[in-house]
Amino acid sequence: MPKTWEDLDVPLHNEVKTAVLSFDFPFMTPVQGATIPLLLKQKDVAAEAVTGSGKTLAFLIPLIEILKRREQEEKWKKHNVGAIVISPTRELALQISDVLNQILKHVKGICSAVFVGGNSVEEDVRNFRQNGANIIICTPGRMEDLLTRKIDINLPHAVKTLEILVLDEADRLLDLGFRTTVNTILSYLPRQRRTGLFSATQTKEVEDLMRAGLRNPVIVSVSTKSSQSTPKSLSNYYLIAKNNGKLASLISFIEEKNIQKAILFLPTCASVDYWSQIFPILISKELNLPIFAIHGKMKEKRNKVLESFREAEKGLILCTDVMARGIDIPEIDWVLQWEPPMSANAFVHRIGRTARQGNEGSSLLLLYECEEDYVSFIERNQRVCLTSLEHEVSDEKINLFIDQIRSFLKKDRLMMDIATKAFVSHIRAYSKHECSLLLQIKKLPLGAMALTYGLLQMPKMPECKNRDISDFHVIENLDVNTIAYKDKKKEEVRLEKLEEYKKTGHWPGFKKTHKKPTIPWSKSNQSKEERKEKRKKRKAEKKLKALNNIPSKKRKKGISQEDMDELAKDIALMKKFKKKKISEEEFDQKFAE
Repeated sequence: MPKTWEDLDVPLHNEVKTAVLSFDFPFMTPVQGATIPLLLKQKDVAAEAVTGSGKTLAFLIPLIEILKRREQEEKWKKHNVGAIVISPTRELALQISDVLNQILKHVKGICSAVFVGGNSVEEDVRNFRQNGANIIICTPGRMEDLLTRKIDINLPHAVKTLEILVLDEADRLLDLGFRTTVNTILSYLPRQRRTGLFSATQTKEVEDLMRAGLRNPVIVSVSTKSSQSTPKSLSNYYLIAKNNGKLASLISFIEEKNIQKAILFLPTCASVDYWSQIFPILISKELNLPIFAIHGKMKEKRNKVLESFREAEKGLILCTDVMARGIDIPEIDWVLQWEPPMSANAFVHRIGRTARQGNEGSSLLLLYECEEDYVSFIERNQRVCLTSLEHEVSDEKINLFIDQIRSFLKKDRLMMDIATKAFVSHIRAYSKHECSLLLQIKKLPLGAMALTYGLLQMPKMPECKNRDISDFHVIENLDVNTIAYKDKKKEEVRLEKLEEYKKTGHWPGFKKTHKKPTIPWSKSNQSKEERKEKRKKRKAEKKLKALNNIPSKKRKKGISQEDMDELAKDIALMKKFKKKKISEEEFDQKFAE
């Protein structure tokens, strides 16, 4: 296996070689050394490699080299598509595009385009028609839209010149439900092409995709088999927080460590929206730490937020797992996790956002006492060793944070609604956890968690039914109905509904669902047996009628001769009118008789 770019037994084009050396990476990573020669020798490749292993250059270098070799026969026209890279998220697609643009600065005669969500399809169509693209970096949904669009673009014709297709983070593509979309895209592409499939894990779905899209692929696996699956430069810690002190522990930890640039993974989009408004209130102004927020439900904003975070010298970005794969920001020194992710392999992807390219980094996982068994589980399941971190937070500080949040919620009912939505979505997401045998919702301190969110009252939800929530401190003499919206129009509507509720006892616009009354098992079983007996009886009657040639239904009486004669007269009259043998007046007169 080649160790440096000079060791490649397949020589690179001078322009491509110059571009590679501009990255100042003289040594190849294992995945690069294994896959680049195979792709350059016209092989289909299915590569399995852990996050941060240099997969982007592993497919971009051979991709450009293949296009440059084709150029020796015939120069690329701007609307001839020679390569397509499909990525699961727009953030990862934009990142791949940034790396590609750095290479193309040294390579002439090849142009590229990025087609992702966040802007209109018409804009992408206009861009392609005006500028063309020999290399397309895209998300699957947008690529399918463009290939199936027949109004103002003929992309199926443009991709007939395709030389190579790359599916990046293929396991993630399938996790997000893009299987049908990917199959649709494959149906439009020429079969005489090279295909590279890159994934962190070789799941059954990925193997099915390999059979559908690759011809006799060479399988490359460079996943580490050592006792640790993370870089040596990454230090991983966990912290056991008090039931109502997770927020206070996290913020005091950020202040104590004087964190400069970090990612905080939260469980849901609603929790990201909520905490992004609360954190600026609680974090010390002396720290001067800007707060950013990004999640999957953001559309146009996502790219701008990520770019702002990249450019910022300092910052804390609150996000969901939309940031867990492929995002490369070398300056990140800490990855913080509010709680264990939904799946075990997502844990490794999350902490892989730091300690990249040989840099040092650290990660911290916050847990409740009831979740401590997760530490040994993640060590066995993902070979990630977590070191316990002692970090005491006083009850006074915890209560201070809770009071600050509650005071903030009292000022605007909208924030009270957002807080409740965030808490409810958090608990419901937790109930669907992949590791539910260890992380059981019935063990969660729901009252203390609601207090951490600063809720003014406990929400009515099934998960709280028959649960001890005595650790939720109710504010005495607080009538939540007196808390108003800052938006005057919204507040007027609420007050009108409140008045109607006081008169009728029903909130306007709220439809109360009526559940079917529960039936005792004995009665339910009896009714089933009765239905079975009725079905048997009907079948027996049908068989008896069939044996005796008795029709199952009475035949309807036929049409009388008089009706048939009348119908024949009408038809003859219509024929005469059609042949213009009688006038319209004569026809109407005779037809009415």
